[in-house]
Amino acid sequence: MTDTSPHTLHALELGQMGNFIYIIHDHATDRAAVVDPAWDVPSILAVAERRGLRITDILLTHSHFDHINGVEALLNASDAQLHLLRAEALFWDRYLDLPTLHEGGDRIRLGETEIEILHTPGHTPGSACYRLGDQVLTGDTLFVFGCGRCDLRGGDPEQMYHSLRRLGEGLPGDTLIRPGHNYGITPTSTLLEQLAGNPFLHFEDCPGFVEYRMHLHDREEPYRPESRPPAHPH
Repeated sequence: MTDTSPHTLHALELGQMGNFIYIIHDHATDRAAVVDPAWDVPSILAVAERRGLRITDILLTHSHFDHINGVEALLNASDAQLHLLRAEALFWDRYLDLPTLHEGGDRIRLGETEIEILHTPGHTPGSACYRLGDQVLTGDTLFVFGCGRCDLRGGDPEQMYHSLRRLGEGLPGDTLIRPGHNYGITPTSTLLEQLAGNPFLHFEDCPGFVEYRMHLHDREEPYRPESRPPAHPH
């Protein structure tokens, strides 16, 4: 992020699962968007108050409990609009009448800050990543040297394979990855570093990825880089 960026991104690590909650601060308006509010809403509100921010938007990457358990409290404490992909609202069966349900490729304006929504199914049907210039908030789709699990309800390893391929091929190498959990040896990483060291980005074939993700993946945290594609049965 350069000094001329229209926004600042504040990261809070909250809760027992190493969740990252992000506050996007638009400089021009002092508006703020909170991404995946969970675990400790008073701490989120305290950051906003300390920096003189007005929370106007809430963005969800997906609907799992550890990413949304602060939504209602934050809605009650602010006049924020809630944003998520329509596919995730249908999967969740909540908030189906929101005017702020989105499709992949939509853009959200937060003052002078433009946020692009990327539909990245695999962890859940409506999982989203949010791109802000040279940064992307990847939720539980892409971790630092890992990726989201696909064995929970709504998970689909084939979709995850294609979502990760689109991220790897569609974003510049210097894009900064900001994941939804602090599972790696560093809290952030560039896409280029992930293409080199993240085993889930090494696969050229979907069946090999699915086999590894669903049956062979057994790695200890924190996740570390692997320099070559993992072996898998043929």
